[in-house]
Amino acid sequence: MIGSAAALPVAADGLDGRLQIVAVVVTALMFLVVLELVRRRHLAERYALLWMIVAAALLVLAIWTDLLTWGTELLRIEVPANGLFLAAFAVAFLLLLHFSVATSRLSEQAKILAQEVARLDGELRNARANGSAPASPGTQQEQRDAPVAGEQRSE
Repeated sequence: MIGSAAALPVAADGLDGRLQIVAVVVTALMFLVVLELVRRRHLAERYALLWMIVAAALLVLAIWTDLLTWGTELLRIEVPANGLFLAAFAVAFLLLLHFSVATSRLSEQAKILAQEVARLDGELRNARANGSAPASPGTQQEQRDAPVAGEQRSE
């Protein structure tokens, strides 16, 4: 069985050195991209934290190959690199599921808000038609800026 052991040197030794370097570089780039997106305010901090945790977990698996080897042996995956990719795909799937739920919730909230705005707009139009509401928003501003009785205005 010496031939079969030579056919799978990566499985016995953990990740190949080049693959380990690529995994570390990719996760480091992931950290930098997330930090840059937060800095430019393109990504909310709560999602940045989620992505940082994912990148940290992948970085730990890429650096601590014994943990990766143990996990792949537990799952009966022959090549630890495949276990790393499987973990990355599983995390990506969970993130996509999380964002799909968040998008669905936000879509429902936007629909409810649009309905509320339409209802309030209808009420305002009816009130204006009946003469019980100001004709324009400028009228309210002018009323707020008008001096109170007895107050002198300095300009």
